[in-house]
Amino acid sequence: MSTAPPQVSSKLFGLFCLASYLLSLSYGSTFLLSLLIGSRGGNEHDAGSVISAAMLSTFAAVMVSGHLSDLLGAARSIALFGVLLVAASLGFALTPGFGHLLLFFGLLLGLGWGVFYTLGPIIVASLVTPAQRAKYFALLSGSMMTGIGSGPLLGRAASALGYPVTAAFYLAALASLIGVLLFWRLDSQLKNAHTNSAAVSRISWGAAKQVLASKALFPIIMVGLGGCVFGGLSSFQTSYATSRSVDYSLFFFGFMGAAISGRMLIARFVVKRDPLRASCLLSGLMMGSIVLFGFVVDSSFTYLLAAVTLGVGYGLTYTVINGLAANEAPTGTTAQALLLFSLSYFIGVFGFPLLAGKIIVEHGMSTLLLTVLLIAVLNWLITVGRLLWRRASPQTLQHV
Repeated sequence: MSTAPPQVSSKLFGLFCLASYLLSLSYGSTFLLSLLIGSRGGNEHDAGSVISAAMLSTFAAVMVSGHLSDLLGAARSIALFGVLLVAASLGFALTPGFGHLLLFFGLLLGLGWGVFYTLGPIIVASLVTPAQRAKYFALLSGSMMTGIGSGPLLGRAASALGYPVTAAFYLAALASLIGVLLFWRLDSQLKNAHTNSAAVSRISWGAAKQVLASKALFPIIMVGLGGCVFGGLSSFQTSYATSRSVDYSLFFFGFMGAAISGRMLIARFVVKRDPLRASCLLSGLMMGSIVLFGFVVDSSFTYLLAAVTLGVGYGLTYTVINGLAANEAPTGTTAQALLLFSLSYFIGVFGFPLLAGKIIVEHGMSTLLLTVLLIAVLNWLITVGRLLWRRASPQTLQHV
C-alpha cells in the first residue's frame, strides 16, 4: 500500500488554481462564438460546427495526454499544449468571416483544452489522499469555472466600453499565455509535492475495460450527459437571451457566481454526504433549472434565478461525480478513470453544440430546450436507479 501524499501547500495549490483560471478564459471565450459569427453573417449552426470541431481533436488529446504526462510531466505538457489555446483565441479574433479556417482553430482549441482539462485533475489526484480528492477537485473546478465564466463577461464588458467582441478573444489569449508560463514554472514544484512518482497515467485498452466494467462507468456517463446540458445552454446563450429580451451577461454572472460559490463554499459539506444521494438531489436541481429556462424565464430576475439554479445543480453535481469516478475505479486505474471521465465530458460539451445549433436553426430555441431537458431527465434517472439498486441490495452498500 503506497504512502499517502502529504497535504499540498496552500501557496503551491493557489498558484496551480490561478494558472488554471487563466487557461480557462480561452475556452470561456468560445461562448461568444455565436455572437461573433452572427456579426459576420453566420448562424448558430455555423457556430456549433466550430465548437464541435474541437470534439475531434479532444479525442486525440485525451488519448495522448497520459503518455505526455509520463514522458514530460503533467504541468509541462499542459504548458506546451496551452500554447494552442493562445493560438486558438487569436485565430478566432483575427479570422475574417466564418469559413473553414475557424474550424482549424476549433481543432487547436480542442487539443489544448483537452490536455489541460484531462491532466489537471490527475495532478490533483497525485497531490492529495483519496479522502481529500473531492475537496481539491472542487477547488480546481471552481477556478476553472471562474475562468470559463469570465470569458463571456469580457465580451459583455468590451461591448459596454465600445470595443468589438474580438477584444475578449485577445484578452483571453493574453491570459492563457500567462497561464502557460505559470504551468511551465510550476512543473518541478508539483513533481516534488507528490510521492507517487511511479504512477502511470497513460490509457490502455485493458485499463479502459477495467474502468468501464466497474461502477465508475456511471459517473463517466453522467458527466457526458451533463456536458451536453452545459454545452448546449452555454454555447447559445447569446441567442437564447435575444429571444427572451434579456442580457446574456446575467446568465454568466448568475451561473458562474453560483457554481463558484457552490464549489468553494458548499462543496466541502456536500462531499461529506452520501455521494449517490447528493448526485440525485443536485442533478434533479439541474433538471429543474432547465424547466425554468424553458417555461418560466420572462424577465431579468427569472433569468438570473434559472442561471443560479443551473450553477448550483450542475456545478456541485460535477464535483460529486468527479470524486465518484476517481474513487469507484478499480485499484491502480484512477488516472485512467479520470481520462475517460474527461473524454465523456468532451463528447457532450463539444459534440452536442453541433446538434444544438442545427436544432435552433431548423426547429427553434424551444425545441433545443426540450431536448436538453430530456437529457437532464436521463441524467437524473441514472442516480435514481443507482439508489434503488443499492436499496434492493443492501449488502452492496459498503462497495458503493
